[in-house]
Amino acid sequence: MLHFMKFLLTLAGFLLTTLPASAHAMTTADQATALAGGNPEYLILGATHMLTGYDHLLFLFGVMFFLTSFKDILKFVTAFTLGHSLTLICATLLQLKANYYLIDAVIALTVCYKAFDNLDGFKRYFGMASPNLVGAVFFFGLIHGFGLSTRLQQLPLGQDGLVLRILSFNVGVEIGQVLALGLMWVLLAQWRKTPSFARLGRVCNVALLCAGLLLLLMQLHTYQHWRYAEDFPLNKDEHFHVHEGMAGSGHKH
Repeated sequence: MLHFMKFLLTLAGFLLTTLPASAHAMTTADQATALAGGNPEYLILGATHMLTGYDHLLFLFGVMFFLTSFKDILKFVTAFTLGHSLTLICATLLQLKANYYLIDAVIALTVCYKAFDNLDGFKRYFGMASPNLVGAVFFFGLIHGFGLSTRLQQLPLGQDGLVLRILSFNVGVEIGQVLALGLMWVLLAQWRKTPSFARLGRVCNVALLCAGLLLLLMQLHTYQHWRYAEDFPLNKDEHFHVHEGMAGSGHKH
């Protein structure tokens, strides 16, 4: 089991260092699908976006890590769902936008926060109890929802049937979230039955903290490329081709 956990941690580190900073961006293919399709396509895009959004998944993994009762899981997941649904719907309807690299950098910080909390960092380093976790999860849900909205607004939404398309995307996000949480719950429940959980639980959360920091640096680095493209040793055409897969679009918002 110890060798298996080491393998998982090594694999996670490899994936994080090789995946682009915005692997869950809306691609040109996603935009074409949304343009040609209807509400079912938006539902599928929402589910796919959540299941490939490793920053969202890492945060949820941190939230789930020490939860054992269904009541607690339901409470925290409901707080997160209400938070991200609120900003996803409202920000999209009001066309509120921000640079998605910076929003994703803040989302990476939420991963760091939860890992730090799981490591009992507030008591260990600040001599204080952890802030109210339900409130924190709801607040972070607002941030994650704004990140989802910035991605959704990369699609050609139009005005006719806009509300239904937004709701379809949000329902898809919830479906993807339920699938991801179900898998996490099964894996964590099985792991808790083994002696290695007590030994490696702290190591896993240190790895989660490092993953959040790595994602933060990746997003800030990509933002630097986006914001100061002329300062990098690539001409504009080469720079665009290097990062078009990261953003799904080479234009500023």
